[in-house]
Amino acid sequence: MQTLKTKSLLQIVVLCLGVLPAVLVAQPGAQAAPVSVEQAQRDTFSAALWVSGTVISRNDSRISAETDGRLTWVADVGTNIAFGEPIATIDDADLRLDLRDSEAQLESLKAQRRYQVANLERLQRLASNNNASVNEIDEAQSTLDMTDQSIRRAEVAIDQIQRRIQQTRVVAPFAGVVVERLVQVGEFVSRGAQVARLVDTQNREIRASAPLSIAPYLREGMEVSIDHRNVESLSPVARIIPVGDERSRMFEVRIAVDNPTLVVGSPVRVALPNGDPRELVAIPRDALVLRGNEVFVLRVNQENTVEKVSVSTGIGLGSLIEVIGEVAEGDRVVTRGAERLQPGQAVVISGG
Repeated sequence: MQTLKTKSLLQIVVLCLGVLPAVLVAQPGAQAAPVSVEQAQRDTFSAALWVSGTVISRNDSRISAETDGRLTWVADVGTNIAFGEPIATIDDADLRLDLRDSEAQLESLKAQRRYQVANLERLQRLASNNNASVNEIDEAQSTLDMTDQSIRRAEVAIDQIQRRIQQTRVVAPFAGVVVERLVQVGEFVSRGAQVARLVDTQNREIRASAPLSIAPYLREGMEVSIDHRNVESLSPVARIIPVGDERSRMFEVRIAVDNPTLVVGSPVRVALPNGDPRELVAIPRDALVLRGNEVFVLRVNQENTVEKVSVSTGIGLGSLIEVIGEVAEGDRVVTRGAERLQPGQAVVISGG
């Protein structure tokens, strides 16, 4: 009988020891636990659809030669080229010889013209004394006119040769970096042959393909989230190409890029709106507490004690997430230190 009483007393002591920590936590005056909190936010958001995108250059060209000739120089890969600077040069020796020949022909024609002008004036003086016929004057005038036309053609030929000489310098149509040499020094290139690839690394944008179903919710200028290596930023939609592919049912969207860390070719993810905007309450994802099948948050009231509030989650908004439940705008929810808290426990907010 005495043994049974002893066992009962031991069971009561064990039960009291198990309940004691919870009682002490809830008692006023117990040591407050340090926590970090953030306020719930109310705003207008749309459901987001994440699509893949790529950072591209708005100016990415394979620069071609504009004249024939042997290549004498090509910029090395990685060279920064300013607008109007040469990317490659072509041997212009033959063209300069053609230029000298054309200039000599022009001088010869000008000498002929001077003689023909003097001859016409002499015939006109003779005709005033009836010593020259009208036919002779007409013939001299016609010869002079033909020489004038030949001079004009020679001047055009000279301009064309000079232009071809200028074209032996393959210049950059925009500032950029040479990323590929398509020919080597010493090779003969024809007009239109590709010489080098030039990429503008400063003027960039993101190209993304989106399903046609979200087209009604997109507009130029709206801010969208860009995720690169788990770092999110906001960028405006620059252009929407309103033509879908009949096979994939996708259309193209271009998003502006201001982040210098996004190099051309970088893969990114873009969050595009997938529905009409609506008002909702959002909290940081770190404020959610998951225990079994239960999802809740710990809210800090005016007495700086925590309250357990069961919630369900909605759409994700980057580092925030929509919550559906008894959480209102401005409520303080625990984001750090919630693991060991119990409802009713006093807390002290880190940072004041």
